[in-house]
Amino acid sequence: MDESKIYIKNTLTGSKELFVPISKGRVGMYVCGPTVYGEPHLGHARSAITFDVVYRYFTYMGYKVRYIRNITDVGHLEDELSGEGEDKIAKKARLEQLEPMEVAQRYTNLYRDMMAKLNVLPPSIEPIASGHITEQIEVIGQIVSNGLAYEVEGSVYLDVIAYAKRYHYGELSGRVLEELQAGSRSLEGQKEKRHPADFALWKKAEAKHIMQWPSPWGKGFPGWHIECTAMSSKYLGVPFDIHGGGMDLKFPHHEAEIAQSYAAFGCPPVNYWMHNNMMTLDGQKMAKSKGNFISLGQMFSGEHPLLNKAYNPMTVRFLVLQAHYGSPIDFSNHALESAEVACTKLLKGLDFVHNLQADESGTSDKSRSASILEKCQGCFDSMNDDFNTAETIAYLFDLLSEAHAMKQTGINVSEDVLSKLKDTYKGFLTVLGIRPGSSSGFQRLPEMMDVLIKVRQEARAKKDFELSDYIRERLSSIGIHVKDSKENTTYEVDGV
Repeated sequence: MDESKIYIKNTLTGSKELFVPISKGRVGMYVCGPTVYGEPHLGHARSAITFDVVYRYFTYMGYKVRYIRNITDVGHLEDELSGEGEDKIAKKARLEQLEPMEVAQRYTNLYRDMMAKLNVLPPSIEPIASGHITEQIEVIGQIVSNGLAYEVEGSVYLDVIAYAKRYHYGELSGRVLEELQAGSRSLEGQKEKRHPADFALWKKAEAKHIMQWPSPWGKGFPGWHIECTAMSSKYLGVPFDIHGGGMDLKFPHHEAEIAQSYAAFGCPPVNYWMHNNMMTLDGQKMAKSKGNFISLGQMFSGEHPLLNKAYNPMTVRFLVLQAHYGSPIDFSNHALESAEVACTKLLKGLDFVHNLQADESGTSDKSRSASILEKCQGCFDSMNDDFNTAETIAYLFDLLSEAHAMKQTGINVSEDVLSKLKDTYKGFLTVLGIRPGSSSGFQRLPEMMDVLIKVRQEARAKKDFELSDYIRERLSSIGIHVKDSKENTTYEVDGV
């Protein structure tokens, strides 16, 4: 496969398609970020890690990427299908007797902190819904002027029946209007709608509502869907290259985005849709609304009834990447423990591969060279095939096996082949975002170990073997294994 050709499974068509950017050498990508009313959990981690790898790989391949990931801090109501109920952040603020933006800021900060621990790169731009009210009002106004939305007592709804006469409604989710009407139920605010499938672009705010802004239709707040249309079009234009998010967003959120884009601009919002599958627990989607989630903080501390122990952020990241992004991942301690072992092996291999030297006395082996180059190319081929991280990881293990075989047998390869092996191994670990030292405490570990090793050496010099052995045994009990040799003292850390 040509290294320059990347294929994406476009959710809209259900087919793998050759990626052709709108602007040569550039990628515009928008991914739906979190609604910040609670602690980030494994479900958030999967989406963030998935599109972080997409971002990293395009960059690795020489593209200039503008990556937008939004923060929703207003307009996401409790009943997502009907667009009714209380705003999730406003409800949290009411229950905790805080300002809504206080709630939003707290959980935005926590989300960013947890993403940093997972080695998820910050996006190019991270727009916030409440900071783009003007842009949302402008897009709504355009839809109204195009005759595809109507106002009722201060609220504005997209007119799905009028829209369906001009454009195809339901092309992403496969839903049709008859099904939507048959499956609807009577809800507060439903009487305002001309059709059950109509959705709110702007909601009237009652006087007591704690989040509201002035608009041509009176004081209110934007609907959940309109923020992504307004912010993606502002920063990426229309259409842009790639829109990502969890598959649970296909309907109603992403279907609504498509309708809003056609209604406002007369064209689709994006050329390629990508949706990651869910993290599940006993086959059920993990979500705050279901109450069956494990927060990332709990994952890293081990403080959850379902966890056998604390897990390193890189173990969590590796667990996500061991499966193709389109496949579900069911949570279990066994899966995490297996990911921990495999991740440790790959990271230990980083130094081994880096320090590998050609054996000048060894025999040159053309078949070994060909095998190494084939596996290096396999890393590119698997990532080019819809970002298949699972296969990429398998090829990295193959390369590590090749490196160990070279060391053990003394079989030699050319400097070019050896350099290709080293560059590919290191490069694709970087693409996958797998690194040692995923927390600030671990980053200080070398300094702390230097102190402890010096204390042990002084104790051994004084023949105080009781203290020396005590330090080694205590370190071993927490997963740090000290190894003494005639030349020096080294150590290894479990899970790294």
